[in-house]
Amino acid sequence: MIFLQRRRLYVWLFRAYIKKWRKTILLSFVIGLVVFFILRFGVNYFVPLLPFTQQKTIGVVGAYTVDTLPYSILGKVSEGLTTVASDDTIKPGIAKSWEIKNSGKTYIFHLKDNIYFNDGKKLTSDEIKYDFLDVSVERPNKYTIIFNLKTVYSPFLVTVSRPVFKNGFVGVGSYRVSSINLNGNFVESISLVTAKSGSNEISYQFYPTQESLKTALVLGDISEVSKVTDVNYHNEILSSFPNTKVTKSTDYSQLVTLFYNTTDKDLSDKRLREALSYTIPDSFSEGQRNYGPFSPSSWVSQNGLTTYSQDFDHAKRLLKASSSSSSASFSFVLDTLPQYDLVANQIKTIWKTVGVNVTILEVDSIPANFQLFLGDFYVPSDPDQYSIWHSSQTNNITNYKNLRIDKLLEDGRQTIAMDQRIKIYEDFQKYLLDDPPAIFLYFPYIFEVTKK
Repeated sequence: MIFLQRRRLYVWLFRAYIKKWRKTILLSFVIGLVVFFILRFGVNYFVPLLPFTQQKTIGVVGAYTVDTLPYSILGKVSEGLTTVASDDTIKPGIAKSWEIKNSGKTYIFHLKDNIYFNDGKKLTSDEIKYDFLDVSVERPNKYTIIFNLKTVYSPFLVTVSRPVFKNGFVGVGSYRVSSINLNGNFVESISLVTAKSGSNEISYQFYPTQESLKTALVLGDISEVSKVTDVNYHNEILSSFPNTKVTKSTDYSQLVTLFYNTTDKDLSDKRLREALSYTIPDSFSEGQRNYGPFSPSSWVSQNGLTTYSQDFDHAKRLLKASSSSSSASFSFVLDTLPQYDLVANQIKTIWKTVGVNVTILEVDSIPANFQLFLGDFYVPSDPDQYSIWHSSQTNNITNYKNLRIDKLLEDGRQTIAMDQRIKIYEDFQKYLLDDPPAIFLYFPYIFEVTKK
């Protein structure tokens, strides 16, 4: 009986408590529910708004001035009149549209009217200051800029993809420069922060070699390594280090190439150069095999090209047919950059099997004189490679002279219509590989290494 009375008392007290505080209890429940959903689903949105700086330090190999910094850095700070897409086609940048007139000598760019520099000043045509030779500039209004070229130059739309800056390295990108340290003319480090909030900071540190870069990563001086071609460190793989992630990709901007000196008494023979080309492996562990001068993402088709797939029998027949075949064997000196020493020795071993002897000489840069040189060259977004293969150019290190190639290169940079340019550069590839001044080997694999 007493138990039942107490039970009724507790029930009555509970009901009385609920009746008195029900509004407070309901409000607390609603607030708790709202807080739960904010914490559950809103963290990713609200955390970046908090006044905390997220920092990362990236190591880069190379010696750069302010004017030659990699696009991976400059592109965060600003943008050009145009941008180059992954397939090398041209897209609008700070210019919303353009016109090409006067048979390709006049380029009229119409600027977007809602672009601001990171110091708050609105971008106008007065701030577009490219330093071009033989080009006159007109600015008829705030949002139009006209370039008048002395001669037709069809890669011009790629040229103006270079980011635009005001004095003080002020751009229009999502990041702004917060500090920059120089050693003479060379950049030692540069730090970027998000332009609007300043909540994210990226600091780039520059190192002379890949080994010094990887040492800095292991010691914790940097949190990320950009574009290294070797992930070994003191006989260990970097991915085996605690909290370290390695991501692999292909660098389509650098084509590893074996250059012939086409004026050499033996290598001037096209058949000998073709024979050596036919001995090269169809794959390399160091990168993606490429038989032509352009990347596979280029808008110039690579279908139907002479690929020089490895064929020892054909190579031996060409060697025998060459003008120097009277000698018992061929002997060459192969100059190579240090990073390609393993590939040079691989080629040396292969060539020995077909009677070609090679002496390898390691060099730090392109030698003034050579028989064979194993190095690389920058593959531009536009297929114009006039400076590399035209007989009039000092950068034509192979001393290559082919009148048909000269004419195609001249036409390629003086033709505006895309369908015509495609045909020109398809012919250029075809005839260049029919009379090879070089063996195109591979685009190197590169690695990004991050410490979690």
